[in-house]
Amino acid sequence: MSRPAGSRRPRWPDDLLDVPALRAERQRALPFREFVLKVHSRCNLACRYCYVYEAGDQLWRTQPRTMSRDTALQVCRRVAEHAERHGLGSVRVLLHGGEPLLAGIPFLRDLTRTLRARLPDTTDAEVLIQTNGVLVDDETLRLCHEEDIGLAVSLDGPAAVHDRVRRDHAGRGSHTGVAAALRRLSRPEHRRVWAGILAVIDVDSDPLTTYEHLLSYDPPAIRLLLPLGNWTHRPPGRTDDPAHTPYADWLIPVFDRWYRSPGPPVRIAFFESILDLLLGGVTRTETIGAAPSQLAVVDTDGALTLSDQLKSAHEGADRSGFDVYRHTFDALLHHPGVVARRLGTAGLAEQCRACPVGAVCGGGHYPHRYRADSGYLHPSVYCPDLMALIRHVARAVRADLALAAGEHP
Repeated sequence: MSRPAGSRRPRWPDDLLDVPALRAERQRALPFREFVLKVHSRCNLACRYCYVYEAGDQLWRTQPRTMSRDTALQVCRRVAEHAERHGLGSVRVLLHGGEPLLAGIPFLRDLTRTLRARLPDTTDAEVLIQTNGVLVDDETLRLCHEEDIGLAVSLDGPAAVHDRVRRDHAGRGSHTGVAAALRRLSRPEHRRVWAGILAVIDVDSDPLTTYEHLLSYDPPAIRLLLPLGNWTHRPPGRTDDPAHTPYADWLIPVFDRWYRSPGPPVRIAFFESILDLLLGGVTRTETIGAAPSQLAVVDTDGALTLSDQLKSAHEGADRSGFDVYRHTFDALLHHPGVVARRLGTAGLAEQCRACPVGAVCGGGHYPHRYRADSGYLHPSVYCPDLMALIRHVARAVRADLALAAGEHP
């Protein structure tokens, strides 16, 4: 049947995924285990690549600046309800923004205490704050110690790299303030609450100089992130040429330095997951490996969203139409945008299912697959980079296994 002139082409998954049919086949609806709470919808920085404020979705302007105490209480009720219904032994709650520290220490303390008080006695809560680091002070650290909250800080590299992108609203770089926060966290008395560094890859930077700078703070973990981009809005340096792999070219020397480091290396989930998947294990991050997503996001007004990172696709891409006042988290489990991220290989493009590294790549990070005319049933926009990186890691593993077996690589 032909579509009327001017009608929109059906997009996957919203228009094409038959959720009732999947449920009829008794496909299990896995519970959410990670909850991102947007406690403040504004930020004291104006990072140029920010997917919240600098992408096509500007609906943040309609959000309350700070989550109200009534909404926070209702979120805690819903998380506790979900944990009890599904018998969860633990949940992970990430206090996010904007900049979550703008919500204020009293609010963050009350929310954390309310959450843990509401959860069943059999459910533990890991609570973390993802911050840009500028506002980390003695009061913040006291909160983290007293309430057992982890603190993850964003840093993209040396000042020349970091300040090129991560600036305040007056155009001033933030590296000095972030570095001061990291030096405090690296002290022995604070390492218990330090969750690590989050770094967005800048392919115009020198990879080893950037990596060594991150290591200079002695972090417990580094989370390396590919910039949020897709087939419609390409990330910096990602062209149509499949032979051009700027992100693999950046990541490979970092992997080699990390893989060959003496002693226990810093935790880098992206590299660890590739190694685990190559050896028949499972991924530790949703950015690679096609593990079913078990994450839900709540905006400051209580709206339940699919993933804040989908804002990088188009305005409203993350909206579900649900909220914590009228809906349970179980209701969100049946949304096509949630179900699509739990289908494993069945939720991948045909090209990915036939790919020799598809079992490791898993199609890449879901937001990176978007194309405006058809949705998310595509390989990652980083496909050539992921293939080059995975093949490099596989060669390193094969060489080491051959050496251990006394064979020539």
